[in-house]
Amino acid sequence: MQEILNKLYSYIAQYGLSFLAAIFIFVIGKWLARILSNVLEKFMVKANVEKTLASFTKNITYAALLVFVVVAALNKLGIQTTSFIAVIGAAGLAVGLALQGSLSNFAAGVLLIIFKPFKVGDFIEAGGTVGTVKEIQIFCTVLDHFDNRRIVVPNSKITGDNITNFSAIEKRRVDLVFSISYSDNIKTAKETLEKIVTSDSRVLKDPKPVVAVSQLGDSGVSLVCRPWVKPQDYWDVYFDTLEKGKLELEKNGITIPFPQQDVHLFQEKHS
Repeated sequence: MQEILNKLYSYIAQYGLSFLAAIFIFVIGKWLARILSNVLEKFMVKANVEKTLASFTKNITYAALLVFVVVAALNKLGIQTTSFIAVIGAAGLAVGLALQGSLSNFAAGVLLIIFKPFKVGDFIEAGGTVGTVKEIQIFCTVLDHFDNRRIVVPNSKITGDNITNFSAIEKRRVDLVFSISYSDNIKTAKETLEKIVTSDSRVLKDPKPVVAVSQLGDSGVSLVCRPWVKPQDYWDVYFDTLEKGKLELEKNGITIPFPQQDVHLFQEKHS
């Protein structure tokens, strides 16, 4: 019995301090990891980094530091951690290959959050679709379409193509084309269209609206009507001006032509 107690005391003396040191390393290391990750998050938030990215970076940093703390604690216990690190590396490589597409979307999401080509509420064309930005997430961007369809677009698809932000500039030009007959008075038609756009309170005074002849077509004369509006008024002004333009032109005796062809038949005289 005394021999067993002696061996027990020997093991305690040999491994007890290492065990306590490992626990100390783990507890203090976990505490420091939490503090450092929180400090990093606060620093990123103060630097106006998106909260989603800051929170994600905080969690990734904490997980990486915690792995380092666990390895240090195990090493203090005398456990060989070389194979353990190799297993973690192999597992990380396997996960990286399996989630290659997701990691690509994540990297694209980070770029979108950092460079901010658009923000929530902007109307954009990106990733082969158009819509109002509802939410910018790490892996995808959520858009609301005209007809209330919700579209989720992978971030890598957005950054891999052109991005058109219709809301980035506070002025947007409405491009309309009206056709009149060659027999109509061009001056009257232009004055009618100018009166429509200048009387609309949604049309901006600067830059001035443009009404001009753009083309002498096969069936008629084309007039461009280009008022400037705020982005949120674009479609309302577009539809209203199109309707008022037709009604007012007809009211002032202007005819809107349609494609037509004159066919002339000749009869050959036989001797």
